[in-house]
Amino acid sequence: MEYYAEQQEADEEKYPGATMLLGNVKMNHEGIDLTCQRALYYQKENFFKAIGNVFIKQGDTITQTSDYADYDANSKQALSWGNVVLKDPTMTLTTDTLQFDRINQKLYYKTYATIKDATNTLKSKVGNYYLENKKFIATTRVTIVNPEHNLVSDHLDYYTETGFTYLWGPSTITNTKNNNKIYCEKGFYNTKTDISYFVKNAKLYLKERTVEGDSLYYDKKKGFASATNNIRVIDTIQNFITKGNYAEIFELKDSLFIIKKAVAISIIEKDSMFIHGDTLLVTGKTKKRIVRTYHNVKIFKSDLQGKCDSIHTNQATGLTKMYRNPVIWSDKNQITGDTIYLKSNVDTEKLDSLKVFNNAFIISKDSLSIDDFNQIKGRNMFGRFEDNKLKSLLVKGNAESVYYNRNEETNIIETITKEISSNIEFTFENGIVESIKYLTASEGKTYPPSMLPEDVKKLKDFIWRESEQPKKMEDIFIKDTDEKKAPIKKGGLKKSAAILDEKSIENKKFNKEMN
Repeated sequence: MEYYAEQQEADEEKYPGATMLLGNVKMNHEGIDLTCQRALYYQKENFFKAIGNVFIKQGDTITQTSDYADYDANSKQALSWGNVVLKDPTMTLTTDTLQFDRINQKLYYKTYATIKDATNTLKSKVGNYYLENKKFIATTRVTIVNPEHNLVSDHLDYYTETGFTYLWGPSTITNTKNNNKIYCEKGFYNTKTDISYFVKNAKLYLKERTVEGDSLYYDKKKGFASATNNIRVIDTIQNFITKGNYAEIFELKDSLFIIKKAVAISIIEKDSMFIHGDTLLVTGKTKKRIVRTYHNVKIFKSDLQGKCDSIHTNQATGLTKMYRNPVIWSDKNQITGDTIYLKSNVDTEKLDSLKVFNNAFIISKDSLSIDDFNQIKGRNMFGRFEDNKLKSLLVKGNAESVYYNRNEETNIIETITKEISSNIEFTFENGIVESIKYLTASEGKTYPPSMLPEDVKKLKDFIWRESEQPKKMEDIFIKDTDEKKAPIKKGGLKKSAAILDEKSIENKKFNKEMN
């Protein structure tokens, strides 16, 4: 160690073993230069104690000022305290007490410090700074603040040159401009590019959505996020949740894309409707969103199930359109057609009405037999619901029905009736036909059970699809691989005209409302 002072003294009584250095004190030891107002040098211990306006310089890049400093030349350890300020080309560190390990080129503190670089201000109670790779390991009450973000954590690694931040404990990043938040317990965040990646308990809180997943990638500037495994996207405005194992969110375009066990969940009162498909796409702003579900679609609700190839739901109008070989099971009824529309009340989200276009068919199994089915068939059907139960049904065009009539007291089948009419209106009670009204002249015939011809027992194109019905929520993920998909028919949405005779005048209002 080399040192210089304008004045040197010894006071064994007051400072045993020390040389007192006064005035323009300088010390140099293996690449470190120290200056101060006065100092005590313990030659035997090779220990230097600097007092007043301490300035330390290592090489050409690292400088430090403090009120006091101790330097052990043997262990190359420096302890500084009192208004400590350390600078290197990438950052400025201020604290009350700072330890400098020259051998490992490490700084560490235990009584709070503030680190400022070109982008961020980092604060923590405890921290280590490694000079060679410009790395901070900060623990206990850690914050990183810049003009756009505020990060709070218990443990992180921060690189001052790159702005890379590695999070190792519960951490929250808040966007100071729009209050979007990210929470995780392990992850990576680039403070300069606003790109982040999280892999433990990741949650992204957007203005109208919360995104959760095992892993989460977020590019704030592009407004893009992707999540993987055990994903939940929660609409914080509406009671609407989407799940899956891979998702992409385009924040600026208000769109969400989910695959791999994708399911949309609408929470209706104490019940929920689950819609699953291979692909789920949600677009638009809250209350005006369009939900599209593609391929192998299944629906489950306690009082309604369904299946089709694709679904289009408009949350603003409450209209759901089912395409390609659709089927729904409502109460005791199976309803099929080329295309099915379901209309819900926007406020209550309860089913309001039903439209079935082309090849409309309703089948319900007779309650006390295995192979007997009540059937209603026509070109188009229009139904109304009350409390999510089918209450009335208007069959328009080529209407046919087969109905099993049981004795009210004995429940024995007495007759089977087949009717043909242009238009028929049905009312239901608890899923069972309560009354039938023929709106045009009808042709019908009633058979005793023993005289029922086989070709009358089931109407043309009869298919009982109970094996495809999801009986519980988990069944929506079962794929029916042996299903033969019906081809998409052009013009399937065209409404066929139906002429009602004079007796049906009272039903025109009903017909008009359904259209």
